[in-house]
Amino acid sequence: MSRRQVLQAGSLSALGLGWGDLQSRLAVAQELARENGQSLPKKRAKACIFLFMWGGPSQLDTFDMKPDAATEVRGNFNPISTKVPGTHICEHFTGLASITDKLAIIRSLTHDDPAHLSSGHATLTGQLAPVLKSDADPPSAKDSPHLGALVSKLRPTTNGLPSFVAMPWKAFHPAAPGGEAPGQHGGWLGSAYDGMLLDGDLNDPNWHPQGLSLPADIGIGRLESRVELLKTLDAQRAALHRSLGAASYGNHQSRAMEMIGSGNVRSAFDLTQESDATRERYGRNVHGQCVLMARRLVEHGVPLISVNWHNDGKNFWDTHGDNFNRLKNDLIPPADRALSALLTDLEDRGLLDETIVAWVGEFGRKPQITANNAGREHWPFCYSGILAGGGIRPGMVYGSSDKHAAYPASDPVTPQDFATTILHAMGLPTQTALLDREERPHRITSGRVLHELLV
Repeated sequence: MSRRQVLQAGSLSALGLGWGDLQSRLAVAQELARENGQSLPKKRAKACIFLFMWGGPSQLDTFDMKPDAATEVRGNFNPISTKVPGTHICEHFTGLASITDKLAIIRSLTHDDPAHLSSGHATLTGQLAPVLKSDADPPSAKDSPHLGALVSKLRPTTNGLPSFVAMPWKAFHPAAPGGEAPGQHGGWLGSAYDGMLLDGDLNDPNWHPQGLSLPADIGIGRLESRVELLKTLDAQRAALHRSLGAASYGNHQSRAMEMIGSGNVRSAFDLTQESDATRERYGRNVHGQCVLMARRLVEHGVPLISVNWHNDGKNFWDTHGDNFNRLKNDLIPPADRALSALLTDLEDRGLLDETIVAWVGEFGRKPQITANNAGREHWPFCYSGILAGGGIRPGMVYGSSDKHAAYPASDPVTPQDFATTILHAMGLPTQTALLDREERPHRITSGRVLHELLV
């Protein structure tokens, strides 16, 4: 074997057994990176907040406006100046306009998959879905792991908190035959890496995370004795448990016990510890409170939090009809408010440099407006996204589109590139592979690192 093959084999076998000795694994990854002519991040991000704008925001009505295009393309909104001279965004992003010096806007995201489910998989995992261009194929064990599942494998927490938290639901589209989008769980890594789901309306005053509170008549001590009883009973059903994946079940049960008994964990998920002014600044709505919760979890050491745009009963960012009223009244204001508050809050708390924030959908919208209902159809060939913090070069626009924002004019970026750059910024070895449950190797990334976006 060549020296390079030996290095790759060492990286594969080590990571296939778990993260373990971080420094030795990183040494292998660094050596491979040097041989590939790649640079490593000068300062790795400790966490990522991934804001998934489920449905597909219109690039023309958000961050890549074309005011000189014909009326049937440019739409109803006007561009406004921002903190960065020469950079213009939609007039309804009033909060972001004042802090564009903190973020990088990507205007050349592109792929060719117009289906919500399979392109959602690519967005959340950085890998192509098992079945391409399909809204009929739900999650399966063949899916690639969510970015959070990869982080759980490669950078597990040791403080009782989960490594991967998603909220407030699993992205689901009622018009898609497959329903739930694939790529939102552990995939071929297994269910042990599915992450924790915080579901429900976090803005509801009665909301609390399911499973982290006990009935009033059961204290920690009584719970522990009940667990001992369950262990005794479980021993009698060992064969059945083995066939159902007992190891994974036991891991989840042990982790649940650890979380329930931890004051630090309960504190991390307690939004009532935030002031009314802070909660109002993020927005007293589902999305705003999810983003605030994400900031709390970062502070408590959770490395990856995924916030899916919530079920608003109106097809989310999938604006096939009434595009402009939906964006102006329902979608842009809470998104702008929450993201602006998050970036400012992270900076004020000294966390922005070590937290990468991503804001992106699975695709964009067709440039030509549908005349009969003022909507825009699916368009994966060109769309926009945002990266900020965590080693991302601030105050820049990366890539450009043609005169109708229909196709990239320069520096095309795939969802795989977007995800690979996030993992690289977090200091994870993007050139290596992990073993699935049947000990088959899988590369953890298939894109390139956008080094121009990194400081």
